[in-house]
Amino acid sequence: MNYIDTKIEDQIGRDKNIQSFEKIYRITKKSKVRYWAIGILTGLIIILFIPWTQNISSRGDITTLRQEQRPQEINTIIPGKVAKWHVKEGDYVKKGDTIIQLSEIKDDYLDPNLLSRTKEQLTAKEMTVSSYKSKASTADLQIDALTQGRALKISQIDNKLRQQRMKVQADSMDLIAASNDLSIASKQFTRQKNMYDSGLVSLTQLEQRNMGYQNAIAKKTSAEIKFLNARQELGVLQLEMNGAMQDYNEKISKVSGDKFQSLSQIATGEGDISKLQNQYMNYDIRSKLYFITAPQSGQIVKARKAGIGEIVKEGEMIVEIVPDNIQYAVEIFVRPVDLPLLSIGQKVRFMFDGFPAIVFSGWPQSSYGTFGGIVAMVESSVSDNGKFRVLVAEDSADRKWPPQLRMGTGAQGFALLKDVPIWYELWRNINGFPPEYYNAEKKDDKEKKK
Repeated sequence: MNYIDTKIEDQIGRDKNIQSFEKIYRITKKSKVRYWAIGILTGLIIILFIPWTQNISSRGDITTLRQEQRPQEINTIIPGKVAKWHVKEGDYVKKGDTIIQLSEIKDDYLDPNLLSRTKEQLTAKEMTVSSYKSKASTADLQIDALTQGRALKISQIDNKLRQQRMKVQADSMDLIAASNDLSIASKQFTRQKNMYDSGLVSLTQLEQRNMGYQNAIAKKTSAEIKFLNARQELGVLQLEMNGAMQDYNEKISKVSGDKFQSLSQIATGEGDISKLQNQYMNYDIRSKLYFITAPQSGQIVKARKAGIGEIVKEGEMIVEIVPDNIQYAVEIFVRPVDLPLLSIGQKVRFMFDGFPAIVFSGWPQSSYGTFGGIVAMVESSVSDNGKFRVLVAEDSADRKWPPQLRMGTGAQGFALLKDVPIWYELWRNINGFPPEYYNAEKKDDKEKKK
């Protein structure tokens, strides 16, 4: 019964044969769980106050910052038939290198001498216009000659008119003198007859007076006829002047009409020349479009046509070229709720597919294998996926992006926001609150002031 009241713990020290308790039970050892719990709790409390960088995570792809550096389709401007390939997929070409040669399929352009024939038509039309210009110049000379002839003719007739007017005036004076002589002779004959009737003079004297009277009548009649003839001649000269004016005006009008007709032909010919020149240049440019060249240096990919003799349509894609001089950027899409947190110039960290990295999103300084970027553009319109598109360029002040990057490579982006304690970040996520609004420009201004 004494063994029942005896505690094994008391026999451990006295009885050296009891050794199993020392191996199995730690009765004599003091527990340190309390210290461990206090230490772990203290560590957790300390961790809660460690700074945590808030961030916006988004998936994106490699693209370019400028449009001309993105993969470009090379299209044909004209329809045609594939005559010869000068490159194959995967080849690198320089700007201006020939990619493909086409041949004509439209019947309007099948003539191999189309350019030379069009040039001949253009030359013939130019010669026609030159002939009409010469004809117009000749018409100008004819008009000048007719104008001078008209002036000379009018001057001649005008001189005759002045002479005739003077003659009419002289004949009118002669008529007046003859009329006066007739009046005197008539009076003398009347007195002589009265005297003869009175027996004062002889018949001979009366006959003499009668002869003088008859002579005066004859002179007056002659002077009157001469005056009328002079007036008639004056009228004829005036008619001649009017006829000469009309004749020369008709000739000048006819020559002017020929001139204006020539000018009209010149205008029509010049219009035809412009059309032919335009047509010739179109043919010339079209002949150069049979050879499709590279608009910039890069790699040829995605050839849509194969073989020789295939028909390509107008505007159809031939190949795609990927430029070799590219300023890479990352295209990411963010939710509308996160859009106010982003601004131009904001820092972003990236982890590219295929490049190993150790990422602590809340401690970017402790991450390894990430690359820096700067927000370069934020679109103001929503995309088809319901998110906003953001372009992030390479940060020149950070680690250089790998040269092995290719278009379309995936990237995981972390837009860095405000530094907050871990407890605050946990509390924010538990309550579903958004991250703190953070403006990169304001932070840069504060750093400059410091």
